[in-house]
Amino acid sequence: MTDILLSGCTGKMGGVVAECVSGRSDCRIIAGIDINKDAKLGFPLFGTPSEFTGKADVIIDFSHPSALESLMNFALKNSIPAVIATTGLDEAQKSMLYEAAKKIPVFFSANMSVGVSLLRELAQKAAKVLGSSFDIEIVEMHHNKKIDAPSGTALMLADAISESLDEKPSYEYDRHAKREPRSKNEIGIHAVRGGTITGEHEIIFAGHDEIITIGHSARSKGIFAAGAVNAAIFIKNKPAGLYTMKELVDE
Repeated sequence: MTDILLSGCTGKMGGVVAECVSGRSDCRIIAGIDINKDAKLGFPLFGTPSEFTGKADVIIDFSHPSALESLMNFALKNSIPAVIATTGLDEAQKSMLYEAAKKIPVFFSANMSVGVSLLRELAQKAAKVLGSSFDIEIVEMHHNKKIDAPSGTALMLADAISESLDEKPSYEYDRHAKREPRSKNEIGIHAVRGGTITGEHEIIFAGHDEIITIGHSARSKGIFAAGAVNAAIFIKNKPAGLYTMKELVDE
């Protein structure tokens, strides 16, 4: 049995994670951390990580970037593995995770879907084959409540493609502000926000007289919750280090 401490438990994703865990027999949520600590969720709630004095096997975080520092300090102090599924982290916060991973297991991915992990690998293979002869564009679509743009997943895909190219490309987010031809050494990244779109990512490889597209469509938040719970069980007894969906899928 894996005992989970859930950060951001009253949020939308927190609720989906709790529902996912309730249907499993290999894990349970023993407590939650959230600023709305008066909510009734069937397990104890605490306003800050330091208020929790129990024993947890792993932390799952689906909260807000502003909560990351206190959560990681708590995880380090108590040697608790952490699954960080919160999006919109800046470079300093990512560096914080890399430093923490030297002492505890940290699972970090911009997207907890197994399908997106496969999409990443396919994009890398396509980039290696098509290379500089094709223009590459990424289009991502999410619901109208999403704060960060472009999505962390879109940036993750762009970074994966960049690793496969001979020359590192620049990322173009604002082509409408320019009146000039598209350069060869760039990846266009476009964000669409509207309605209740869970998450759509499409990668376009546009060449001479042919277009190749690969994509992923998320139909519910449940796939991200299941991925985070599987990640939590996966890193429970792992040594210190930074883990991603690739390690989870390959195991």
